[in-house]
Amino acid sequence: MSKISKIKSISIWIFILPFLSINICLILSTQFHQIYSNQEFKLFNSLLPYVDGGTSISRVARPFPNWLIFKPAMFLTSFLLIKYWLYNKGIISDFDKNYKHIKKIVFFGVGSAVALIIHSIFLGIEIDNNLYKLFRRVIIFVFIIFEITAQAYLVTALYSFKEELSKFINIKVLRLKLILISILIIVAITAIPIISWPGNTFKFVKHALEWDYFLGVITFYLLTYFMWKKKINL
Repeated sequence: MSKISKIKSISIWIFILPFLSINICLILSTQFHQIYSNQEFKLFNSLLPYVDGGTSISRVARPFPNWLIFKPAMFLTSFLLIKYWLYNKGIISDFDKNYKHIKKIVFFGVGSAVALIIHSIFLGIEIDNNLYKLFRRVIIFVFIIFEITAQAYLVTALYSFKEELSKFINIKVLRLKLILISILIIVAITAIPIISWPGNTFKFVKHALEWDYFLGVITFYLLTYFMWKKKINL
């Protein structure tokens, strides 16, 4: 099926582009201080924020010239996300045109991509206005909720067709995707009290959660690449 090969190629890039772009920005911020005119964006003691939570993704991505790397990568990722969810709609339709959750998968999947585009547009634009700051937080919150919801619905759909899909997918990897999305949902719920705590309390925990959660979300697409078989036994 041509849709399967397209999903495989798209999914690996949805993982690679965000992972490379944000980590390149991190390396620039920690190792190449001479390119920044603002002292605030020079990081001296946060070499592995996935563990130490020494900085946020936003702080690493928003300064010049980092956003020249991060923004285009996010725009391209958003475009690929839209293609990804539409191709998955096509595959599900091949098995059941009237699948009850197909519209929800497309709505939340494409909606997450649109939210990522909006977030990327405003990244780096600093306005000292509480409404603007709230707007940016709402957009990233919408992206996360929509993305996790779309992923959960998709895994549910694939599981409902797992017998018919056994020729096309690795069931073990599908189970890994189910475990991953379950962990992401549990972490999202349990982390609400921490991330909603005012001020700098739990700041390092919040930052580490942000980096690790970001990695978890894009790992879903890495698993997609390995889930679909290269050779299909008909």
